[in-house]
Amino acid sequence: MPLQFQIQREPRKGGGKKKGDPRQNLGRFLGSFGTGLLIFFLLIALYSILTSSQEEKVLVSLSELSVDVSKGMVTSIEVDGDSLKATYADGTIKSSKKESDNALTSTLTNYGVLPSQIAAVKIDVKEPGGAGYWILNLAPFLIPLVFIGFFIWLLSRQVKGAGMQAFSFGQSKARITLPQDKKQKVTFKDVAGAREAKQELMEIVDFLKNPKKFLDVGAVIPKGILLMGAPGTGKTLLARAVAGEAGVAFFSISGSEFVEMFVGVGASRVRDLFKMAKAAAPAIIFVDEIDAVGRSRGVGMGGGNDEREQTLNQILVEMDGFEPNEKVIVMAATNRPDVLDPALLRPGRFDRRVTIDVPDRNDREEILKIHARKKPFAEDVNLRVVAERTPGFSGADLYSLMNEGAILAARENRTKVSQYDLIRAIEKVMLGPERKSHLLSMEEKKITAYHEAGHAVVSSVLDYADPVHKISIISRGRAAGYVLHLPLEDRKLQSKREFLDDIAVSLGGYVTERMIFGDLTTGPSNDLQVSTALARDMVTKYGMSEKMGPVALESAGGRVLFGKGVDEGEYSERVAAEIDAEVKSIMTEGMEKAEKTVKTHRKLLDAIAERLMEAETIERDDFEKILVAHGVIPKKKKDIEHQP
Repeated sequence: MPLQFQIQREPRKGGGKKKGDPRQNLGRFLGSFGTGLLIFFLLIALYSILTSSQEEKVLVSLSELSVDVSKGMVTSIEVDGDSLKATYADGTIKSSKKESDNALTSTLTNYGVLPSQIAAVKIDVKEPGGAGYWILNLAPFLIPLVFIGFFIWLLSRQVKGAGMQAFSFGQSKARITLPQDKKQKVTFKDVAGAREAKQELMEIVDFLKNPKKFLDVGAVIPKGILLMGAPGTGKTLLARAVAGEAGVAFFSISGSEFVEMFVGVGASRVRDLFKMAKAAAPAIIFVDEIDAVGRSRGVGMGGGNDEREQTLNQILVEMDGFEPNEKVIVMAATNRPDVLDPALLRPGRFDRRVTIDVPDRNDREEILKIHARKKPFAEDVNLRVVAERTPGFSGADLYSLMNEGAILAARENRTKVSQYDLIRAIEKVMLGPERKSHLLSMEEKKITAYHEAGHAVVSSVLDYADPVHKISIISRGRAAGYVLHLPLEDRKLQSKREFLDDIAVSLGGYVTERMIFGDLTTGPSNDLQVSTALARDMVTKYGMSEKMGPVALESAGGRVLFGKGVDEGEYSERVAAEIDAEVKSIMTEGMEKAEKTVKTHRKLLDAIAERLMEAETIERDDFEKILVAHGVIPKKKKDIEHQP
């Protein structure tokens, strides 16, 4: 359980979207098939109605009709092709058929009807023609064709998201933000902090607005800008701000979107992306997480398959193919610049690198003000205090903090966000939500209280440890309790003395449990992991061991194998044994320092533990009163002096 917290957070990214459920696709297909079948039957029924006669017909043979004509019973005959419709004197209508090659008069004469008798009958011959005639005759052929075409159209709509997209695999999936889009426009006013980074990028904005000024003096603007920094520091936001300030088209895509299961698709998408950008010039191409395709080739890491390497090769070729006046600039972002291929970083490609650091106190206050624009605040809100209590927070962490504070206020049916909401949101972002249902027994509560009190005593007494801001034994996340100790001022460098005191503070809970209860629990497990890793870094990375000397034995990065980091230490087994011995020596020294401090201030330890068992939480002001009552002077900013 992490009882001592080091404030260095990395926000998670994520996220993928599922394109479709096969069961839903099958349901849509069956629905479309049923709809098409129903329409087919309706068309057949309509055709039957159109072709069926509305009048009841009596069929007679041609010989019978000839006899009736001879007798004078027939008044008129309508000839429609080979069909005959005879109207009798009594109003009866009868139908018959004639020979297709002979005229009606010839046929009746052959049956013995006299010409005078034929002349007494009105014969009306209808010539076949018109739209209705052709529709009725062609309907048996057209209706099946129409149905088949309609059915194929329905099927094509269903498979459009799957197989039919095979024809668009080579097209770029970049998202385009046009200069006219005011809703998505971002400028440098929307980006707080990162002053040096914005100064570097202002040259890019100036070139996109007025390239002639640079070209007249023979200057060539960098073709590639690599934004480097920890996750959540605002790399993507800065890239969008450059496009917004310059008023140019912004093409954004993730490095992973180039690669598909088919070889050659990624390279095709790169060509299509650069083609679109050149057509829309001046423009900016932004590739987020470029390390997904830009890892070093030939090292067997990062899925070194032909598809990824072909995509990288195409990016290299496209960037080298620019002309000086083409006004297309490529920006990319990564938090792992050490794994990128050297060909990407050479002059002429990503030859300008902009590092974006975690914001300092003043920058954090400016970022908080930006995120506070649309939030109603109570009168007690002081963003300066919030900025002081969030060292190590990135821009994304601060956004999450402000959002969590608003959520807490809305959950309690309040219309304004108070300072109390923001303070609670800090702890929620760092450690997770309170787990009030996670109740401790009285024995566990006592152990946890003394454990946290041990951390607090050591942190308050040692000269180079950070002061305590809050102590709590209320469970948050996976921690049964925690001590929040924050530096009085932001630091870019950390000394060996500070590291040694941090290790002693981490072991304060460990020595307290062993001294008070004569036993150990699983509580200090995270403390031991953190402090041991810090001691090893001091020996192998920072050269802070007198015995090992100024030697870097391990690199800052390592490979990942089976979900764990694997350091590539190029040293012998004897040196490895010496490293282990030196790490153990540092840990033992820290434990002895913490044990001495706790024994010396045993009364202060008991007072803090008893107060924790009663109130469960001690804020900074109350904690400093306890320190003063036991003769310990609280640390102030002017008391911290780092000597060489």
